[in-house]
Amino acid sequence: MNKTQLRVLGAVLTALLVIFLRFPAAAAPAKHYTDLTFPPLPEIQLPEYSRFQLDNGMVVYLVKDRELPLVSGRALFRTGDRWEPADQVGLAALTGTVMRTGGTERHSPDELNQLLEQRAASVETGIGTSFGSASFNALSEDVEEVLGLFAEVIRQPAFTEAQIALAMNQRRGNIARRNDSPNSIAKREFYKLIYGDTSPYARTIEYATLDNITRQDIVTFYQTYVRPENTILGIVGDFDLRQMRSLIEAQFGNWHPNTAKARQQPSLPAVSQHQQGGIFWIDQPHLSQSYVEMGHLGGLLSDPDFATLDVLNGVMNGFGGRLFNQVRSRQGLAYSVFAAWSANYDYPGVFVAGGQTRSETTVPFIQSIFSELEKLRTAPITAKELAYAKNSTLNSFIFKFQSPAQLMSRLMRYEYYGYPEDFIFQYRSAVETTTAADVQRVANQYLAPDRIVTLVVGNAAAIQPPLSVLGQGEPMPIDITIPDAKNG
Repeated sequence: MNKTQLRVLGAVLTALLVIFLRFPAAAAPAKHYTDLTFPPLPEIQLPEYSRFQLDNGMVVYLVKDRELPLVSGRALFRTGDRWEPADQVGLAALTGTVMRTGGTERHSPDELNQLLEQRAASVETGIGTSFGSASFNALSEDVEEVLGLFAEVIRQPAFTEAQIALAMNQRRGNIARRNDSPNSIAKREFYKLIYGDTSPYARTIEYATLDNITRQDIVTFYQTYVRPENTILGIVGDFDLRQMRSLIEAQFGNWHPNTAKARQQPSLPAVSQHQQGGIFWIDQPHLSQSYVEMGHLGGLLSDPDFATLDVLNGVMNGFGGRLFNQVRSRQGLAYSVFAAWSANYDYPGVFVAGGQTRSETTVPFIQSIFSELEKLRTAPITAKELAYAKNSTLNSFIFKFQSPAQLMSRLMRYEYYGYPEDFIFQYRSAVETTTAADVQRVANQYLAPDRIVTLVVGNAAAIQPPLSVLGQGEPMPIDITIPDAKNG
């Protein structure tokens, strides 16, 4: 084909493209969301995995996933900030941070960072409320080197003074800024009302508790809890099972407990509801809206009615939920509104409702939530609501198990907290068999209006009618002044 023919062909194609663009394709009329149909949800399949235990007590899960040339791993440690001394709040978090940022006995922080960056790899550590963790990500070709660095961070952290000081300063900055966000204030102080401000599940880091922490305290906390018999390791990705097991044996097989630090695992802190009902408020005169948190102590994932309570959450929440439809859409009382029965693995969670509303609609907003909760307790939901709630619950549940890594993580959690391996299947079956009568029963049994604690963060002068009209006694103010180190 010569140049002239090519030009002609190009012109014809251009003309056809212009004509095509002028006449948009006919589209089928949009369907209402209630008319959409979807295929049945897929069955959850546990991946093939290998589980074994090293002689030192460390438990290991291995799951192959050949989809990409990547390997990732995560270790769980039986620890948590709930076991730090009351006058050293922040000790666990500092330990978890500097365990990685402080480098190792073989590599300085800068050397460790450089080695990982050269391999596009990462190693991270942290300690939260009920467990500690360390994780890594690497290309398959680099897994031997990265696993070695990962093992160093776990077994030989250096806890350098400079990095401890840096982590301390970062937390001091967090303390100074903790009252900047009204939403954060509401959540923090609500948990204090539910669990008590001295409870490990609600207490906060203060300047004074940081001042009580030394490097030796961090080392001691690490040695007490980060031990092979307290560790569950899971690795998923593109690897040969036999070779990976050999690598793990080489890196962790000779990790022996420090018998001088060995001790029986402490018991879990006792939990009871601190405030039994009442109205509490935090005055923020600069706000034009109120942030509301209201609820009471919740339960455990192992509770026999947990799955049904999760369906109840689906009835209350989301774009098709009662609170959105009634409180926000029909009554126009909220920018956002929510309610959820939340549960934890080994200590009670909370039932919490609330949202954001204009200052002048604060009281009607709270009254409307109480009203909707009472309707759930005293009258059955509709068949349409039940179907919506069950489908949304199962759909969100399925997305938590899309990859082998997610499933392995769940298996590790179940072992860590002593749950049965088939807990996910028990949960799904319980959701599928939930009835409208079941939802009303759990709403009546578990939602306790007389125990609901209500916290409002907002402009007290602009809240009209005042909170006192709610009829739960005189509203009690909360002081959120940040104590300094000397008076902490």
